[in-house]
Amino acid sequence: MTVNESDLDRIIRAGIAVTALGAGMAVGGLFNPLGIGLFGVAGMAAFTAVSGYCPLYSLLGISTCPVPQQR
Repeated sequence: MTVNESDLDRIIRAGIAVTALGAGMAVGGLFNPLGIGLFGVAGMAAFTAVSGYCPLYSLLGISTCPVPQQR
C-alpha cells in the first residue's frame, strides 16, 4: 500500500469520519440502518485518513500525494 493522499486530503477525510460517527450516533446508532451505514462511512474514512491509502484512488490511478512515486 503506497501513500496516495495529500495531507489536506487526509485532514478532510478525518473530518468526514468524525462527522459521520457523530451523525451515526445521533440517528440511533446500531439500532437504525442509517446509523449502521454512517458507521461504515466513518470507518472507511478513518482508515484512509490514518493510512494515507485510498483503494479507490489506486483503482482509478489517482494520487494527490505531492511526493513522486517510486517505480
